[in-house]
Amino acid sequence: MDKKGSYLNINEIFESIQGESTYAGIPCVFVRLTKCNLRCLYCDTTYAYDEGTLMTLSEIMERVNGYECKNICITGGEPLLQENINKLINLLKRNSFKVFIETNGSLNIDTLPKGIVRIVDIKCPDSGMEHKMDWGNIKRLNRRDEVKFIMSSKSDYEWAKGITTKYKIIDKTTVLFGLVHRKLRPETLAGWILKDGLDVRLHLQLHKIIWPDKVRGV
Repeated sequence: MDKKGSYLNINEIFESIQGESTYAGIPCVFVRLTKCNLRCLYCDTTYAYDEGTLMTLSEIMERVNGYECKNICITGGEPLLQENINKLINLLKRNSFKVFIETNGSLNIDTLPKGIVRIVDIKCPDSGMEHKMDWGNIKRLNRRDEVKFIMSSKSDYEWAKGITTKYKIIDKTTVLFGLVHRKLRPETLAGWILKDGLDVRLHLQLHKIIWPDKVRGV
């Protein structure tokens, strides 16, 4: 039985192919949480700002156990805004799930349990949210984690390159340079990376290549 108050506001739960990070391509169950503290100008999941259903931990586990997949990606919205997120993560870990969490970089990632993959999105200027970043997160990174920059323009690219160099993020963990869908061409970003000899990984949203017209996970 769930302890009193052990609820999470869930926007959707669905199975798909992981479209982002170095794990792109693996089957994954996505648990999308409601609510976000940022308003990125290019956000493609605005429906997660407010839409959601309160679910107990038991109800969530029943849903994820209905899939034959042990990879769980907790995303949002912004998962760290919900106080019972760690209870869910620890429950998933006890049940032998591999847990990934996608976070927008504005909140302290060290509040999360150990042993998970933290994918931290550092917002570039064109998002309108770069001033909301918790720069202390860079010191909190470990080799299991990943950092991604999603960019819309050459100025975003130059900014991300500067941040990557300034904080020596490549020495800490994997760095992904991605692009806003239909704002920047993959070959353009690839050309910049090659020209500058950056030790970063080109990051494309695989799910948008496979299902270009699909808006929601379900």
